[in-house]
Amino acid sequence: MVRFFRALAVLALVLTGGAARAIEPGDLTLTVTAEVPGNAQPFAREMVLLHLRGVYRTQILLEEVTQPALTNFSWSQLGRDTWGRTRMPDGQMALEFQRTVAVFAHHAGSFVIEPFVHKLTINDNGERRVVMVRSDPVTLPVAAWTGATGGPEVAEPWWLAARDVTIQDSWDPDPETIKIHETARRIVVLEAQGVLAEGLPPRPVMRTRGIVTFNGPVKRETVITPQGPVSRATYQWDVRPGVPEAIPLDAIAIPWFDTVSRTMREAEIPARQIGGGLPDREEDGKPTGPVSWVMLAATGFTSFGLGLALIGVGTGRTRLRLARAHRRSLRRAASADDAPGFRAALDRATREQPDLPARWAADPDAAAGLAALERHVYGVGDARAPDLAALARRLSRPHRVGAGALAPEPRLAPLDGPLSRA
Repeated sequence: MVRFFRALAVLALVLTGGAARAIEPGDLTLTVTAEVPGNAQPFAREMVLLHLRGVYRTQILLEEVTQPALTNFSWSQLGRDTWGRTRMPDGQMALEFQRTVAVFAHHAGSFVIEPFVHKLTINDNGERRVVMVRSDPVTLPVAAWTGATGGPEVAEPWWLAARDVTIQDSWDPDPETIKIHETARRIVVLEAQGVLAEGLPPRPVMRTRGIVTFNGPVKRETVITPQGPVSRATYQWDVRPGVPEAIPLDAIAIPWFDTVSRTMREAEIPARQIGGGLPDREEDGKPTGPVSWVMLAATGFTSFGLGLALIGVGTGRTRLRLARAHRRSLRRAASADDAPGFRAALDRATREQPDLPARWAADPDAAAGLAALERHVYGVGDARAPDLAALARRLSRPHRVGAGALAPEPRLAPLDGPLSRA
């Protein structure tokens, strides 16, 4: 809504500024530029950004963009159109229009994206006139996959081309604590940058001997950012062991094509153990066997040393720091200059470590960097992204945390009771 009113204000400024003039060649131009991650020839189902830019040196009364059919492509417009002012080579000011469209080719081949048409109602030397401004056609070759296995044309494994892929795995309760015929719920969230929700893989197959799984619903969502869509798929299972023994559940690998490095990579749903995490209650009451005096002596010395260590820790300080996996995610987003991905990684980190935001807010440099990141990601004004690499290093620093006040020393009453006054 803010951008809409800003565009109206710019249009009003153009309408009221300067006298009407006749249209000359070069006053109305519309260009379309294709951007491929890694500046390489894209594969099928890989995101390509089409940047539309119109420069109009005239007074515009009404406008409407007509988009070509985009046959053989899936597509999504990234945000609203933007309007502003730009300076021409001759020093004159002109109105600037911008739009970004993400397209995904269905298969390999050489495609031609037909012209976009911008219908403008203009003031041409005092007369109201409608003109059609057309872009040039864009040729977009889409490469065929030449890898030994996989690729966008085969059904297995699922082809996932993205800037980054992350996985969150959660269980309720912990799978090692459940026993035969009890149930634990597993939820896996797969997040991919530069992919529409329809491009995310189907629910992975989770199967092993000794357990029964019940598939839950799959939830898909797409968040549109200026850098492209960010999509999430949430997979859910109810898991029930059918045998009393511990059951190993293997990791599940999800291959994906890194559109930045142009290499195949793997994301992994981690391996877990079902059952076997708690001792049987019958074993708790059994008497223990005899213990040798050597073991008793060793235990005594160990306890004495541990007590001294605890005394030192109790009077010292502990450290609070961003987990290693989250530090790695921030560095990866910073190296790709991906501000929305950096912001998403922060969201995941603060959900798992809710004590960190207060520490960052108390650090002036970290607080300033986070504020700049918010303004840039959410389009407040023309805010530029902060130095993501420096911000990642700042947020990854450990914080010293007080261990807390010690309990007051107990005061012993006099052995013989209170002294009586003579």
